[in-house]
Amino acid sequence: MNIERLDHLVLTVQSIPAACDFYSRVLGMEVVTFGQGRKALQFGRQKINLHERGREFDPKARHPTPGSGDLCFLTRIPLRQVIAHIRSCKVEILEGPVRRTGAVGPIESVYVRDPDENLIEVSNYPDGVA
Repeated sequence: MNIERLDHLVLTVQSIPAACDFYSRVLGMEVVTFGQGRKALQFGRQKINLHERGREFDPKARHPTPGSGDLCFLTRIPLRQVIAHIRSCKVEILEGPVRRTGAVGPIESVYVRDPDENLIEVSNYPDGVA
């Protein structure tokens, strides 16, 4: 087996409308509807399917819990612009910019929390490498 990439992941949230607002307004993801009215957040060639706590779809994680995620998203937008945008959205920056290690090397990151208190990292690879 040779895994190529991540297609989608699932976040369990308290409020699907609040999650859709945050991820579209702050991170620029597209809210899409699929199946029988389910919601997801589309970005690039990936998506995040949303499950509302207590109304999850089977099969699901054994203990789906809002606020248990720690996700890193890449952007080519310079972090100074990312920081300015996040602040204009009235979202607190917890940390950053700081240097970290991504999947293919060093990255520079800023950290925020979504409405469910998941840790969200927004990062750049130097010179646009990714």
